Amino acid sequence: MRSREEQRQQNIPQGSLRQREAVKPSGYAGAPSSSSAQAAPSSREDPSDLLERMLEGKNLRDAYKRVVQNGGAPGVDGVTVAELQVYLKTYWETVKAELLAGAYRPAPARRVEIPKPGGGVRLLGIPTVIDRFLQQALLQVMNPIFDAEFSPHSHGFRPGKRAHDAVKEAQRYIQSGRRWTVDMDLEKFFDKVNHDMLMARVARKVKDKRVLKLIRAYLNAGVMENGVCQRTEEGTPQGGPLSPLLANILLDDLDKELTRRGLHFVRYADDCNIFVASKRAGERVMESVTRFVEGKLRLKVNRDKSAVARPWNRKFLGFSFLSNRDATIRLAPKTIERFKEKVRELTCRTRSMAMADRINRLNRYLMGWLGYFRLASAKGHLERFDQWIRRRLRMCLWKQWKRVRTRIRELRALGVPEWACFVMANSRRGAWEMSRNTNNALPTSYWEAKGLKSLLSRYLSLC
Repeated sequence: MRSREEQRQQNIPQGSLRQREAVKPSGYAGAPSSSSAQAAPSSREDPSDLLERMLEGKNLRDAYKRVVQNGGAPGVDGVTVAELQVYLKTYWETVKAELLAGAYRPAPARRVEIPKPGGGVRLLGIPTVIDRFLQQALLQVMNPIFDAEFSPHSHGFRPGKRAHDAVKEAQRYIQSGRRWTVDMDLEKFFDKVNHDMLMARVARKVKDKRVLKLIRAYLNAGVMENGVCQRTEEGTPQGGPLSPLLANILLDDLDKELTRRGLHFVRYADDCNIFVASKRAGERVMESVTRFVEGKLRLKVNRDKSAVARPWNRKFLGFSFLSNRDATIRLAPKTIERFKEKVRELTCRTRSMAMADRINRLNRYLMGWLGYFRLASAKGHLERFDQWIRRRLRMCLWKQWKRVRTRIRELRALGVPEWACFVMANSRRGAWEMSRNTNNALPTSYWEAKGLKSLLSRYLSLC
């Protein structure tokens, strides 16, 4: 019977097989050591030594820690994040030699389709773990070169910036009287990036031809779907650490153009909102900026999703605004819908699950969701969400108490009067209706004792 390694090698594309012909380097401890990573002394003033800086020991150790921290699914070769250390111990010298010689060929990314909330699918490309490691190491030396000159109005995937900063900046524009927004949506942006235009912009600051060749190799690595490798003539697949930086490099030209025109805008990745004082001005801006995006950047504006409208009628990064003078940040209606859909999924009464496990999963989602949306003014929403979630859990619990005698026993243990136990246990009403009738028997204190976390309490503590 063939070993696991032999079976895995047959599933790896030909271009990545060269990564597996190496001698185990000595002195390895978790990530490539400084001695094995530095092929030659590097000068940080020399723009042509970027690859050597990428291969410095400290940079590689930082990249290794970040990849392990991020986790994620394996790529087409099946190597997991947990196996990365052993993989690097065995194959690092060959990988390093190919990088220095400009002969390294990345493996294709594994194609994954993620459903979009508004319909359709988002195409992700999951690189192999070794390629994620190399992309992260490259990202760490390229970021300082490009990020310093990016627009302060660009907030996506940049160190020290986050989505909340973008939303607050949009709020300030509305408060200043620019109460119309040009909401511009780029159609399938990550799938439509022109490689030649992107590489021309990267080459403006990256002079190391080996790095340029490596980035081009990642763009052309292709994707594997159902065992078939497909070439990628355009686009920068979402899923790799390098893709967000490449997207910002291309869209920096848009930022510079908007700044040159004196427009007030905020951008997060491919989400761009321009704020103006009137609808007529917004229509003019929409028309001229669309010409620039489609003509100069060769990207396509999605006219069905783009619009000139009031900010409180649009959503931005899951948030929206009230029409008052302060432009209070609120939850967008679609955000509330998606939240409820997820809670319904976690509290589905036909989904067999122990109550402790259900509450643990629910807590992880609720606290993560609130960590992002705590920026919104949502005290009333969160109070109603807490009540609704507890009712759904009572529904699940009632469903678990299938038999009449089980219901009587459980209700009696909760201190319900004997006569009420018999009436409720023999009721022919459904689980959802009974979840209201068991409110007194299963109050808020009961769920707190079970470990259920309150959105409202957490929100008040954060704000």
